[in-house]
Amino acid sequence: MPDPARSPVRPGYHPVHPWPLRLMHWLNATAIVIMIGSGWQIYDAAPLFPFTFPGSVTIGEWLGGAIAWHFAAMWLLVLNGISYLVWGSLSGHFRRKLRPPGPRAIWRDVVLALTFRLDHRHGVYNAVQRALYLAVIGLGILAVASGVAVWKPVQLWWLSDLFGGFRASRYVHFFAMAGIVSFLTVHLLLVALVPKVLWPMIAGGRVQEDAR
Repeated sequence: MPDPARSPVRPGYHPVHPWPLRLMHWLNATAIVIMIGSGWQIYDAAPLFPFTFPGSVTIGEWLGGAIAWHFAAMWLLVLNGISYLVWGSLSGHFRRKLRPPGPRAIWRDVVLALTFRLDHRHGVYNAVQRALYLAVIGLGILAVASGVAVWKPVQLWWLSDLFGGFRASRYVHFFAMAGIVSFLTVHLLLVALVPKVLWPMIAGGRVQEDAR
């Protein structure tokens, strides 16, 4: 019988992305895609700028339909976002994965990325990723708050006034949306360049404990 004291210690493994994170990621992706497409249809009904979005990339077909889709997705986004903030705080996900990086760390990783020397390890976020994730969380909160101010400018006059009034709230909402779309574009581009990161977000993957 082998001596347990002399048996080799086998490293433990844990999912690259635990199931609550994967579930909330895909719910969030669904809600954001619907909100962007329906939001563009709503925008086309009263454009802020001298352009409109083609109907092929909008959702809702007409203003009333777009509003219905937009609010349905908004509640999914808000409830899912609250769940993410609670889970991320209680599970230690924010502390382990999303510690705010300093400017030097961001600049270092930008240089490494541009020179194709940035190392990628499953389950580890570099400084650029952490900065972008924190930024898009802030943009999401700003988009919801400014959207509510546009939705209820009389009842929530104090929120509307915080953004500078109804029209200013629309601009804030538009640029928050534009920031989220920019993040998604970069996010999808990076996934296309490093496709191995996609499967762990679907199935979980496995990584050694010391990579936490």
